[in-house]
Amino acid sequence: MKITCNFDSGNIEVIKADDPADIQLAIRKDHNSDFYQWFHFRLHSQSTEPHTIRIVNVKDSAYPDGWKGYQAVASYDRETWFRVETQLVNEQLVITHYPEAESVYFAYFAPYSYERHMDLLHFAQSSGMAQIVELGETLDGRDMSMLVVGEPAEGKRKIWITARQHPGESMAEWFVEGMLNRLLDEDDAVARILLDKAVFYIVPNMNPDGSVRGHLRTNAAGVNLNREWQSPSMEKSPEVYLVRQQMLETGVDMLLDVHGDENLPYNFVAGAEGVPSYNAKMQQLETAFKNALLLATPEFQTEFGYELDAPGQANLTIASTWVAEQFNCLSYTVEMPFKDNADLPDSDYGWSDVRSMKLGQDSLVAVLAVVDQLR
Repeated sequence: MKITCNFDSGNIEVIKADDPADIQLAIRKDHNSDFYQWFHFRLHSQSTEPHTIRIVNVKDSAYPDGWKGYQAVASYDRETWFRVETQLVNEQLVITHYPEAESVYFAYFAPYSYERHMDLLHFAQSSGMAQIVELGETLDGRDMSMLVVGEPAEGKRKIWITARQHPGESMAEWFVEGMLNRLLDEDDAVARILLDKAVFYIVPNMNPDGSVRGHLRTNAAGVNLNREWQSPSMEKSPEVYLVRQQMLETGVDMLLDVHGDENLPYNFVAGAEGVPSYNAKMQQLETAFKNALLLATPEFQTEFGYELDAPGQANLTIASTWVAEQFNCLSYTVEMPFKDNADLPDSDYGWSDVRSMKLGQDSLVAVLAVVDQLR
């Protein structure tokens, strides 16, 4: 029996792996950080007995309440990821698996590989409707890539989509893939109208270093990028610095910053009600966007979400609030669950890569509902 994580986004430490009934593992912390929650590993075993995998250090993870009601995902082909029996027992995460083949992968959520990330960029470029813009490099020397979709022209709205500031929130890049698939479909009426009215500036992966390293929340320096937006630096947070500079040069009329939430089993958005410049126009745009998304998909809801910020008390180090204040525009954080959507549960797959992509597609309907009102 062998357990390994020596691959893209891999994360696990082996404590004990000589008995299928008692496999003991631990999740590694992000480099230079105390954050940890993401795991991704491969189990190779020729035993047909039930395998019991215990992740023993979840008690002190970044979001310990996130393990309640959570089910791990597994895959035999690294394409289809299904939920497996998972319980929180004596402050340990216990995964029970009945092997159908010698080799199986387990992960916190369906991984989005760096190879697929590069495929996504060049799929978009090959459409003839998108341009790849290289903004600079990360600390590990990877490209910070942005897609410009549509033809810039005077009067067109500038819509920004950023995803995966927190690398373990892989559903965010699945969301972007779904959005791009629809946006680049020349036979889709929503996409055609949007590209007549707007240009999309899309950063599918804000944190490629953390993604490849198997981090939950930070970059190669152990920095939480979504707390860097007021004063980023090339030394600590080049990813934010480079994207922020491009925003200042280009302008922003709307931002969706896409994330995943460990605790809440719902899809929701977090707005900018706490920024000092918040006004009736921003509130009207937020309401219009939410109402349109509610009509577009039953996967979205507005009952559950984060507590609203008090007036003037927003944390301006966060992307969506810094952008809202800097550009006086509609700016949302989009959150998806690691667990399942409690309103539409799926016992086999939970909230998944496929459902994340479909939400990305549906979100364009809500963007269309507000595009004429953005300026």
